[in-house]
Amino acid sequence: MIDLRSDTVTRPTPAMRQVIADAEVGDDVLGDDPTVNALEERTAKLLGKEAAVFVPSGSMSNQIAIRCQTEPGDEIVTESQSHCYYYESGGPAALSGVMCQLIAGQRGIFTADDLRASLRPSNMHLPVTKLVCVENTHNRGGGSIWPFEQLLEVTQVAREAGLKLHLDGARIWNASVATGISEKQYAELFDSVSVCFSKGLGAPVGSALAGSADLIARARRFRKMFGGAMRQAGIIAAGALYALENQRSRLIEDHDNAQALAQGLAGLPGIEFDPQNVETNIVSFKVSKMPAAQFAELLYDKELWVLANGPDNIRAVTHLGINSNDIADAVDIIREALS
Repeated sequence: MIDLRSDTVTRPTPAMRQVIADAEVGDDVLGDDPTVNALEERTAKLLGKEAAVFVPSGSMSNQIAIRCQTEPGDEIVTESQSHCYYYESGGPAALSGVMCQLIAGQRGIFTADDLRASLRPSNMHLPVTKLVCVENTHNRGGGSIWPFEQLLEVTQVAREAGLKLHLDGARIWNASVATGISEKQYAELFDSVSVCFSKGLGAPVGSALAGSADLIARARRFRKMFGGAMRQAGIIAAGALYALENQRSRLIEDHDNAQALAQGLAGLPGIEFDPQNVETNIVSFKVSKMPAAQFAELLYDKELWVLANGPDNIRAVTHLGINSNDIADAVDIIREALS
């Protein structure tokens, strides 16, 4: 089976499994798991932040960031298809008691003028806007990368309005590899940054939230409150640390495979998409011959897994478990299914 549903389906490499088996552990809640501590210190340094905290998932990382920087009744501003709003089970409302002001962006990306137009005046009848959340790369945008100048403009408007900024950088590694802009350069524009180890980097579990020492101290309290404090977590932190140190640069292979898939799909009858929108490891395309869910089932029967993420939309994601031969086979399977 060729599995292109997501880069979350990656599995630990043999070398990573050995590191996990040999991991030195302690009680992370008490602060004495050396492997977790090493991962947090390395992540903070890489992002240019004072501290970081290891958490089980990217959703928890995002939701802790929101809770740390808002109070119930406040408002956050984010793009209408952003992960923290769209895919996290109503977390902003349930866990932080905040409203979401949504901006309809282009492939998940909005402008400084869009943000400026969304800001509310100071008025006792209105919620207080506290936080702007940006996702880079943008999942539902098809792995789209924020142009850095546009990111600068948006963050400047937020700063002028006295707002905090959070970066959902679950796939920031992909953005950095694709653009040559370091993770630190992206992160320095934000008060908090969430990163994921279990997608393209291939670790089995884990994300981290990075920011100032004070913010991360507060984050540890909410990690505990949300049920994310772990004990001998060095076993899984070891996989994340290995991934961080050894599997970032290879992401360019995933991008090359996504480009090959895009070129193979271009021009096929019944497929609608612009290959130029494929910027990282996500290929998102529309099918016109049948509902997307039905088409995904047809491909599954031919041993190709993709994800129907809309009535007519299919998402295919390349990752370390996929090679160039898999891509060639996937194109052939899709061509056969369309015929």
